[in-house]
Amino acid sequence: MCEFNPNTRIDPCLRKLIKNLKTYTKLNTVACCCGHGKYPMTILVKFDNEIFDLVSGVVIPRIRKFYKRDKQGRYHIPEVKNAQREKNQINWRKDPCT
Repeated sequence: MCEFNPNTRIDPCLRKLIKNLKTYTKLNTVACCCGHGKYPMTILVKFDNEIFDLVSGVVIPRIRKFYKRDKQGRYHIPEVKNAQREKNQINWRKDPCT
């Protein structure tokens, strides 16, 4: 995780990973963000004319404007944020201590 910097296209902590994805796979990275400790990390890739988050597996149903800005100026992808919330709720329900 790195500090939020709106002037950089690829977060410094993801640069090596994104470079390796480009070098060693056929995945085309369209966007990425480490989440800066507030949101889940996202790496959006295009494969077979479909855009999905490589980290969560969530399919993104648009071809641009992936990220939405919150009140503090941080960017996130609503579909990934919602999927993580749902996953946490499911895990909470499966808690064996309840």
